[in-house]
Amino acid sequence: MPWPAEEVVLSLEKITVEFDGFRAVNGMDLSLRKNEVHFLIGPNGAGKTTMLDVMCGKARPASGRILFRDRIDLSKKKEHQIAQLGIGRKFQAPSIFSELTVEENLALSLQKKKGVFSVLFARRKEEDARAIERMLSTIGLGEVSGRRAGGLSHGQKQWLEIGMLLIQEPAVVLLDEPVAGMTDAETEKTGELLRRISVDRCVLVVEHDMEFVRQFAGKVTIMHEGKLLMEGTMDEVQADARVAEVYLGKRRDADVVGAPA
Repeated sequence: MPWPAEEVVLSLEKITVEFDGFRAVNGMDLSLRKNEVHFLIGPNGAGKTTMLDVMCGKARPASGRILFRDRIDLSKKKEHQIAQLGIGRKFQAPSIFSELTVEENLALSLQKKKGVFSVLFARRKEEDARAIERMLSTIGLGEVSGRRAGGLSHGQKQWLEIGMLLIQEPAVVLLDEPVAGMTDAETEKTGELLRRISVDRCVLVVEHDMEFVRQFAGKVTIMHEGKLLMEGTMDEVQADARVAEVYLGKRRDADVVGAPA
């Protein structure tokens, strides 16, 4: 199925990344569009995390272009500049301030360009308070807003960190295995959260949980040995013989690629 070019928010063209002569990514293309939950999957070592590193500036491509909103080349920009432009990334392990409350974590993220003292002790602007209240509702943590973040469940910590990204209003959200270690109920809630937040931004998820991908993917891109293997809907992925071969040595299996039993 075609995806209209005018909806592209972030476009990676012919990206190659090398580490000491090893090509972790080799001529990879990827387009991310607004209003879409886009999954990036593939076997271990396929280059998925390296692609996230390239998008947020943690790794520099040896060649290729990264265009944000079709006009800004991110390939030469630094990590903090890319974040300021609207590319937000969440790593697999939650990175929150355990001794602060949920609300204080959100406030700190909202005003991170200011000093910590001004965030926690100065009178908060009315619009900031409203933004935090809305975010608490979005991530489902309103009832625990005054609890220390270190006392949250694993799933709640993940949602808090997603909220800390979202409150900065990024155009692109990059998530690395967001449901790893979650209960089934937490996984389901996370998928619904990703659908809601994709309404006004694009969300890219690197994930190994194929049941989660099958349930919540809008578009799926599969990498293999640093290259694009294929992309499309989950139905198209399930039917592709190349995918079965890469994952299973020509044997289909519903638990791995979501193929029908």
